[in-house]
Amino acid sequence: QPFSIPSGSMYPTLMVGDFLFVNKFVYGYCNHTFPFAPNIMNNRIWSSEPKVGDVVVFNNPKDEGKDYIKRLVGKPGDRIQMKQGILHINGTPVKLEKIDDYHMVDERGNFLVLPRYMETLPNGVKHPILKAHPMGEGRLDNTEEFTVPSGHYFFMGDNRDNSSDSRVPSMVGFIHEKLIIGRAEILFFSTSAKWYQPWNWPFALRYSRLLNFIR
Repeated sequence: QPFSIPSGSMYPTLMVGDFLFVNKFVYGYCNHTFPFAPNIMNNRIWSSEPKVGDVVVFNNPKDEGKDYIKRLVGKPGDRIQMKQGILHINGTPVKLEKIDDYHMVDERGNFLVLPRYMETLPNGVKHPILKAHPMGEGRLDNTEEFTVPSGHYFFMGDNRDNSSDSRVPSMVGFIHEKLIIGRAEILFFSTSAKWYQPWNWPFALRYSRLLNFIR
Protein backbone atom coordinates (compact mmCIF):
# COMPACT_ATOMS: atom_id res chain seq x y z
CA GLN A 1 0.00 0.00 0.00
CA PRO A 2 1.35 3.49 -0.82
CA PHE A 3 1.89 5.85 2.10
CA SER A 4 3.03 9.47 2.21
CA ILE A 5 4.95 11.23 4.97
CA PRO A 6 2.99 14.23 6.29
CA SER A 7 5.19 15.31 9.23
CA GLY A 8 8.81 15.59 10.33
CA SER A 9 8.72 13.04 13.16
CA MET A 10 10.87 10.50 11.30
CA TYR A 11 13.64 12.78 10.00
CA PRO A 12 16.32 12.02 8.89
CA THR A 13 15.10 8.53 7.90
CA LEU A 14 11.91 9.78 6.27
CA MET A 15 11.19 13.29 5.04
CA VAL A 16 8.01 15.25 4.42
CA GLY A 17 7.20 14.60 0.77
CA ASP A 18 8.44 11.01 0.77
CA PHE A 19 6.14 8.42 -0.76
CA LEU A 20 6.73 4.81 0.16
CA PHE A 21 5.34 1.32 -0.09
CA VAL A 22 4.15 -0.48 3.04
CA ASN A 23 4.19 -4.27 3.11
CA LYS A 24 0.86 -5.08 4.78
CA PHE A 25 1.32 -8.85 4.84
CA VAL A 26 4.84 -9.19 6.25
CA TYR A 27 3.40 -9.43 9.78
CA GLY A 28 0.36 -11.51 8.84
CA TYR A 29 -3.27 -10.42 8.94
CA CYS A 30 -5.58 -8.27 11.08
CA ASN A 31 -8.53 -5.93 10.67
CA HIS A 32 -6.25 -3.13 9.41
CA THR A 33 -4.63 -5.29 6.74
CA PHE A 34 -7.67 -4.86 4.51
CA PRO A 35 -9.31 -1.46 3.89
CA PHE A 36 -12.81 -1.07 5.33
CA ALA A 37 -12.73 -4.58 6.83
CA PRO A 38 -15.20 -5.16 9.69
CA ASN A 39 -13.71 -5.15 13.19
CA ILE A 40 -14.09 -8.87 13.80
CA MET A 41 -10.52 -9.95 14.62
CA ASN A 42 -9.43 -9.38 18.21
CA ASN A 43 -5.80 -10.20 17.49
CA ARG A 44 -3.37 -10.64 14.61
CA ILE A 45 -2.70 -13.85 12.70
CA TRP A 46 1.09 -13.70 12.57
CA SER A 47 3.32 -14.71 9.68
CA SER A 48 6.36 -13.12 11.32
CA GLU A 49 6.64 -10.88 14.38
CA PRO A 50 7.86 -7.27 14.09
CA LYS A 51 11.50 -6.74 14.98
CA VAL A 52 13.02 -3.99 17.09
CA GLY A 53 14.23 -1.37 14.63
CA ASP A 54 11.48 -1.92 12.03
CA VAL A 55 9.82 1.21 10.63
CA VAL A 56 6.12 0.47 11.03
CA VAL A 57 2.80 2.02 10.01
CA PHE A 58 0.06 1.61 12.60
CA ASN A 59 -3.37 2.98 13.38
CA ASN A 60 -3.56 5.34 16.35
CA PRO A 61 -7.07 5.31 17.85
CA LYS A 62 -6.11 8.18 20.18
CA ASP A 63 -5.79 10.51 17.16
CA GLU A 64 -9.09 9.94 15.39
CA GLY A 65 -7.85 6.66 13.98
CA LYS A 66 -5.08 8.24 11.90
CA ASP A 67 -2.22 6.17 10.55
CA TYR A 68 1.21 6.88 12.09
CA ILE A 69 4.69 5.80 11.05
CA LYS A 70 7.37 5.28 13.71
CA ARG A 71 10.24 2.98 14.63
CA LEU A 72 9.55 -0.04 16.85
CA VAL A 73 11.80 0.03 19.92
CA GLY A 74 9.92 -2.14 22.41
CA LYS A 75 8.26 -5.56 22.21
CA PRO A 76 5.92 -7.23 24.72
CA GLY A 77 7.63 -7.52 28.10
CA ASP A 78 10.36 -4.97 27.33
CA ARG A 79 11.07 -2.12 29.74
CA ILE A 80 11.55 1.20 27.93
CA GLN A 81 12.81 4.43 29.46
CA MET A 82 14.46 7.66 28.33
CA LYS A 83 17.26 8.97 30.56
CA GLN A 84 19.04 12.19 29.66
CA GLY A 85 17.96 11.74 26.03
CA ILE A 86 19.30 8.21 25.74
CA LEU A 87 17.00 5.26 25.07
CA HIS A 88 17.24 2.48 27.66
CA ILE A 89 15.87 -0.98 26.85
CA ASN A 90 15.53 -3.40 29.76
CA GLY A 91 17.76 -1.22 31.90
CA THR A 92 20.61 -0.97 29.37
CA PRO A 93 21.38 2.24 27.44
CA VAL A 94 21.61 1.84 23.68
CA LYS A 95 24.82 2.88 21.95
CA LEU A 96 24.70 6.45 20.65
CA GLU A 97 27.40 8.17 18.60
CA LYS A 98 27.31 11.64 17.06
CA ILE A 99 27.80 11.54 13.27
CA ASP A 100 27.55 15.14 12.09
CA ASP A 101 25.23 18.13 11.84
CA TYR A 102 22.13 17.62 9.72
CA HIS A 103 20.73 20.47 7.57
CA MET A 104 16.99 20.49 7.03
CA VAL A 105 13.96 22.69 6.38
CA ASP A 106 11.06 22.01 8.76
CA GLU A 107 7.33 22.03 7.98
CA ARG A 108 7.16 25.78 8.61
CA GLY A 109 9.95 26.55 6.17
CA ASN A 110 12.60 27.19 8.86
CA PHE A 111 16.16 26.17 8.07
CA LEU A 112 17.60 24.05 10.88
CA VAL A 113 20.95 22.51 11.69
CA LEU A 114 20.53 19.63 14.15
CA PRO A 115 22.98 17.14 15.64
CA ARG A 116 22.66 13.73 14.01
CA TYR A 117 23.48 10.60 16.00
CA MET A 118 23.75 6.93 15.09
CA GLU A 119 21.73 4.76 17.46
CA THR A 120 22.49 1.04 17.73
CA LEU A 121 19.66 -1.10 19.10
CA PRO A 122 20.28 -4.29 21.11
CA ASN A 123 19.79 -6.53 18.05
CA GLY A 124 22.41 -4.60 16.08
CA VAL A 125 20.06 -2.46 14.00
CA LYS A 126 21.64 0.95 13.36
CA HIS A 127 19.71 4.05 12.37
CA PRO A 128 20.18 7.83 12.62
CA ILE A 129 18.26 10.08 14.99
CA LEU A 130 18.05 13.86 15.37
CA LYS A 131 18.13 15.94 18.57
CA ALA A 132 16.82 19.50 18.47
CA HIS A 133 17.70 20.06 22.14
CA PRO A 134 20.83 19.17 24.09
CA MET A 135 20.76 15.72 25.66
CA GLY A 136 18.55 15.74 28.73
CA GLU A 137 16.79 19.01 27.90
CA GLY A 138 14.08 17.78 25.53
CA ARG A 139 10.55 17.43 26.93
CA LEU A 140 10.67 13.65 26.49
CA ASP A 141 14.35 13.12 27.35
CA ASN A 142 13.51 11.79 30.83
CA THR A 143 10.51 9.52 31.25
CA GLU A 144 9.13 6.93 33.59
CA GLU A 145 9.98 3.31 32.84
CA PHE A 146 7.32 1.78 30.59
CA THR A 147 6.73 -1.98 30.65
CA VAL A 148 5.21 -3.04 27.33
CA PRO A 149 2.10 -5.18 27.95
CA SER A 150 1.45 -8.51 26.27
CA GLY A 151 0.20 -8.06 22.69
CA HIS A 152 1.46 -4.46 22.48
CA TYR A 153 4.44 -2.56 21.07
CA PHE A 154 6.33 0.65 21.83
CA PHE A 155 7.17 3.11 19.03
CA MET A 156 9.33 6.24 18.77
CA GLY A 157 10.12 8.76 16.04
CA ASP A 158 13.70 9.21 14.84
CA ASN A 159 13.33 13.00 15.20
CA ARG A 160 13.32 12.60 18.96
CA ASP A 161 12.33 16.12 20.01
CA ASN A 162 9.63 16.46 17.36
CA SER A 163 7.62 13.28 17.67
CA SER A 164 4.39 12.32 19.38
CA ASP A 165 4.90 8.63 20.07
CA SER A 166 4.61 5.92 22.72
CA ARG A 167 6.47 8.12 25.21
CA VAL A 168 3.22 10.14 25.45
CA PRO A 169 0.49 7.82 26.80
CA SER A 170 -2.29 10.36 26.26
CA MET A 171 -1.46 10.78 22.55
CA VAL A 172 -0.11 7.39 21.45
CA GLY A 173 1.03 5.06 24.25
CA PHE A 174 1.30 1.31 23.72
CA ILE A 175 0.00 0.06 20.36
CA HIS A 176 -1.93 -3.20 20.22
CA GLU A 177 -0.74 -5.76 17.67
CA LYS A 178 -4.05 -5.64 15.80
CA LEU A 179 -3.47 -1.93 15.03
CA ILE A 180 -0.24 -2.60 13.12
CA ILE A 181 -0.76 -2.09 9.38
CA GLY A 182 2.64 -3.08 7.99
CA ARG A 183 6.34 -2.42 7.57
CA ALA A 184 7.66 0.50 5.51
CA GLU A 185 9.97 -1.00 2.91
CA ILE A 186 10.91 1.20 -0.05
CA LEU A 187 10.78 4.86 -1.10
CA PHE A 188 9.41 5.16 -4.62
CA PHE A 189 9.06 8.96 -4.86
CA SER A 190 10.24 12.03 -2.97
CA THR A 191 9.69 15.73 -3.55
CA SER A 192 10.23 18.91 -1.56
CA ALA A 193 7.16 20.49 -3.18
CA LYS A 194 3.90 20.72 -1.23
CA TRP A 195 1.63 17.70 -1.58
CA TYR A 196 -1.20 19.96 -2.81
CA GLN A 197 1.00 21.40 -5.60
CA PRO A 198 1.59 18.36 -7.82
CA TRP A 199 2.49 20.61 -10.75
CA ASN A 200 5.69 21.46 -8.83
CA TRP A 201 6.65 17.87 -8.00
CA PRO A 202 8.82 17.24 -11.10
CA PHE A 203 10.90 20.37 -10.36
CA ALA A 204 11.50 19.46 -6.72
CA LEU A 205 12.39 15.77 -6.98
CA ARG A 206 14.91 14.39 -4.50
CA TYR A 207 16.59 12.06 -6.95
CA SER A 208 18.99 10.59 -4.38
CA ARG A 209 16.05 9.22 -2.37
CA LEU A 210 14.22 7.45 -5.18
CA LEU A 211 13.91 3.65 -4.87
CA ASN A 212 15.78 3.55 -1.55
CA PHE A 213 15.12 0.76 0.92
CA ILE A 214 14.01 1.97 4.36
CA ARG A 215 16.26 1.05 7.27
